[in-house]
Amino acid sequence: MGEVDSSFVQAEEHRPNFSIIEAKGVPVIDLSPIFQQPPDPSAIQNLVKEIASACKEWGFLQVTNHGVPLSIRQRLDEASKLFFAQSLEEKRKVGRDDISPSGYHDGEVTKNIKDWKECFDFLCRDPTVVPLTDDEHDDRLTQWSNPSLLYPPNFR
Repeated sequence: MGEVDSSFVQAEEHRPNFSIIEAKGVPVIDLSPIFQQPPDPSAIQNLVKEIASACKEWGFLQVTNHGVPLSIRQRLDEASKLFFAQSLEEKRKVGRDDISPSGYHDGEVTKNIKDWKECFDFLCRDPTVVPLTDDEHDDRLTQWSNPSLLYPPNFR
């Protein structure tokens, strides 16, 4: 594997003591109550509780019946692979900064140790509006500081 940058290594006295635990299964949450017409307030309230519990107990969850077509998820996956395969210099051209919270970054730190991940944060102009279209000209999808720098173009 080669040398590991010391910014990724936690001091030995701060490393966790590992123990084996048996997981019973990742929470799988059905989002279909959101789409029911007319809305059922008790079903939505239960959904909120389920999500809160999954976040508190697990820190993550899997959702089903979210309404995002497979074709959009596949295009996002392909565009993401192309974007993150670029050189660090290219990715940083659309980097997040103090002015724009959107963009690429790879410098998050947890417990004083650099995280082993890269991110591309994006925002909706109106966070109460969930984009329901894959129209590439729909400006609600994201805010880019300089769209001409973004590769691949369909990553937008």
